[in-house]
Amino acid sequence: MNKFNKLGLVVMAVVVLCGYSLRMSAQQLKAENIDAVIKAMTLEEKCHMVLGRGMHFNDDAKFPGTAGSTFSVDRLGIPETYCADSQQGLRMSATRAWDHNDYYPTDFVASMTLASTWDREAAFKVGQGIGNEVREFGLDWILSPAMNLIRNPLCGRNHEYYSEDPYLSGTIGAGYVRGVQSEGTAACPKHFVANNQETNRNNNISQVSQRALREIYLKAFEIMVKESDPWTIMTSYNKLNGPYAVQNYDLLTTIVRDEWGWKGMYVSDWNAGDDAVAAMLAGNDMLQPGQDKQYQAILEAAKSGKLPMEVLDANVKRILEYVVKTHNFKGYKYNNEPDLKKHAQVVREVGADGIVLLKNSGILPLTGKRVALFGCTSYDWISGGSGFGGTSVGHYTVSLIEGLRSAGYEVYKPLIATYTQHLAAEEKRLFPNGRPPFSLMPPARADEKLFTAEELNAAIAGSDVAIISLGRKSGEAADRSESDFYLKDGEKQLIKAVSEAYHAKGKQVIVLLDICSPIDVASWQDQIDALVCTWQGGQESGFSVADVLSGKVNPSGKLPMTFQINYGDAYADKNFPANVDDKTLGAMFMWGYNKDKAPKDRQPQKDIDFTNYEEDIYVGYRYFDSFGKPVAYPFGFGLSYTTFEYNNLEVEEENGVYTVEVEVKNTGKCAGRNVVELFVAAPNSKKLNKPEKELRNYAKTRLLQPGEKETVKMKVSMEDLASFNEKASAWKTDAGVYTFMICSSANDVEAKTTAKVKAWTKKVNNVMKPNVKLNLLRR
Repeated sequence: MNKFNKLGLVVMAVVVLCGYSLRMSAQQLKAENIDAVIKAMTLEEKCHMVLGRGMHFNDDAKFPGTAGSTFSVDRLGIPETYCADSQQGLRMSATRAWDHNDYYPTDFVASMTLASTWDREAAFKVGQGIGNEVREFGLDWILSPAMNLIRNPLCGRNHEYYSEDPYLSGTIGAGYVRGVQSEGTAACPKHFVANNQETNRNNNISQVSQRALREIYLKAFEIMVKESDPWTIMTSYNKLNGPYAVQNYDLLTTIVRDEWGWKGMYVSDWNAGDDAVAAMLAGNDMLQPGQDKQYQAILEAAKSGKLPMEVLDANVKRILEYVVKTHNFKGYKYNNEPDLKKHAQVVREVGADGIVLLKNSGILPLTGKRVALFGCTSYDWISGGSGFGGTSVGHYTVSLIEGLRSAGYEVYKPLIATYTQHLAAEEKRLFPNGRPPFSLMPPARADEKLFTAEELNAAIAGSDVAIISLGRKSGEAADRSESDFYLKDGEKQLIKAVSEAYHAKGKQVIVLLDICSPIDVASWQDQIDALVCTWQGGQESGFSVADVLSGKVNPSGKLPMTFQINYGDAYADKNFPANVDDKTLGAMFMWGYNKDKAPKDRQPQKDIDFTNYEEDIYVGYRYFDSFGKPVAYPFGFGLSYTTFEYNNLEVEEENGVYTVEVEVKNTGKCAGRNVVELFVAAPNSKKLNKPEKELRNYAKTRLLQPGEKETVKMKVSMEDLASFNEKASAWKTDAGVYTFMICSSANDVEAKTTAKVKAWTKKVNNVMKPNVKLNLLRR
């Protein structure tokens, strides 16, 4: 070796040793030294830290098919952490290049199914299962739960949302978050806030009164934050009363941090907003998936002083406070082997508990053992929605046929063959070049097959009962159309033909609703004998449905939203993009991500560029109940195979907290669980422009045997009874006599009593006013 080579080796060794020495001498991130680590970071490292590292869709990513990750700084011991969608479980690629293993996570129940359980413990179990799978598959952070209210039945992402009521949404969301974080996995409630439509979601301005924002839309998140303390929250795409939510200081900092006391990390929805510096100033700590132009803008603003260093440091600190809690920071050795069998059992149980029995003329539980399945959905079951918040391509979905057979039923075989051929033909017609592997919006579904009299007579001879399944699937980036609320012609004809033929032979018909959101049932349900809203129950759907139909599980689900008679019955329907043509939808979607391509002279369009929430606080049952409007099925409705009665209702007050106690007795002939719904009516509600009554708490009994009783206790505070007074910028509970009602739905009061309530007031910041005058609905 010549002297030059020897010199080169010496220099290389010195460089390596110096680098190692510098790395070891630098601060190494720990939970207790975050401030010191921030001081040791360069400006460039800080500017990278507040941005994501791109989406991990490529096969060569560490976790292919996942949403993204956070920036790492090796010299300071800051690891990369990894996040993934979705609401129904971990979304990632099931296979990886040059790897013989598969990576199938559990397909859990859709959100409205979970909310229909009215069971906080069920929400915890689902969250816990998802949090466990995130951990055992090597990631840190799940981008859920989605918690926007169901303002309209046609919203594209209703399959991700829980309810039209903020209390039910907030408490179910809190249970989910607690479950996720019990496994050391970060939860990320979203999309904050008033992101109630998908049409033009990147540019639409939600114009909401201060009162409706505080009482309805923010309230669900406030309950969730205070009950579960999520580590992160995702800000939404839309603008709210002017600025983008992701760039709204009054929303993110004044209300949530200053008033609610939340200290976690905000992350943007992917590519939300239009000003990275404004997002930092507003308190939005991280922008995902991260863009180079955002990095340059933040760096230049930090150098110029437009972005004060104390603001950037605060953003970075909240990110590092998240990082030190993560699995990757703690060096967790994941094994890619979560307990999938255990989680499948959770899905089956929760899926059954979330099924809502809407109508039963005595046919259920089903005793006849021979069934004929009609409707394409009977053979092409929908386990969840489309888009990043929907179900991923799971290992399996238990079919309705498999579920029924497992329960001992004989499924009429000729129809299986007929529908197999029909669905294959429809697949070729709808997707001549093959079905797309992923779609934000739901792919087209097969048209219904109609039958001759001879075919129907053969089915009748070979079965004791007909089951018709109807399906609706939703997705993101577009809302459903008004026509999708109603049955299609083929569906109407199928129900009419099957019902008339079976009834003529003295046999009955059951309809299953495998749907993502309420649809019209009022116009046709008189033709059938039983109506079961199965919702979308994830991978074990077939088992869950069969468990309820057979009586193995007594249905205890309750509707988390109202089934209105016609589209347009709800006041909010007047301000929603229900009939936007496909060309406009496509343009809005593209302009949302490429704002420079939008025509400069284009005039803003109602419900597309701006949506005025003129219904104010009167969303869902608050409108129908307060204005005496009839509905098909009210909020909170759900039948059982048994009956319950309520006795000995009492209310006691101590230090401004009202404890409501009621005895629930199973008066029927089979065991069952029951949801006890506590509504409260304020005095002079009409005069004071308040809802007729509002859900203030609920509880679910254990499984009660016939004749068995359980005493249920629920608490309501003076603060819980408050309304927001815009003139005073304060929460106010008016003094007077309040009525406490035990209900089986928003329309059915089972028992009631009264209690005197003292006045209570809490001043808050006078922020978040709409920037237009709204013509608000009043009682």
